[in-house]
Amino acid sequence: MTTTSDHGATPAPAPPGYTNHKPDHLARLHKIEGQTRGVTRMVTDNRYCIDVLTQISAVTHALQEVALGIMDDHVRHCVTTAVQADPAHGQDKLDELTLALRRTLRL
Repeated sequence: MTTTSDHGATPAPAPPGYTNHKPDHLARLHKIEGQTRGVTRMVTDNRYCIDVLTQISAVTHALQEVALGIMDDHVRHCVTTAVQADPAHGQDKLDELTLALRRTLRL
């Protein structure tokens, strides 16, 4: 798809790879937001340390699951499309993915 301007056609930005799963990701993120508010209330209410840590662990795991879902979408959409369209661009996307994995695994 292209859009036109005074200077001719310019490519429209591609939708993100997670577009098809966006409602699922947003629903999960809203749930995580509620869990995070719950942790804040637990600390405010001086709840037992282990209970707070358990909830923090649950929130962390939930965020990691969202990240894995978005990464899966990225590989199946963005990386695959780039590799098929242009091997050099595909290599750039694979390098980008490797960097993202390195950042993610530094937990």
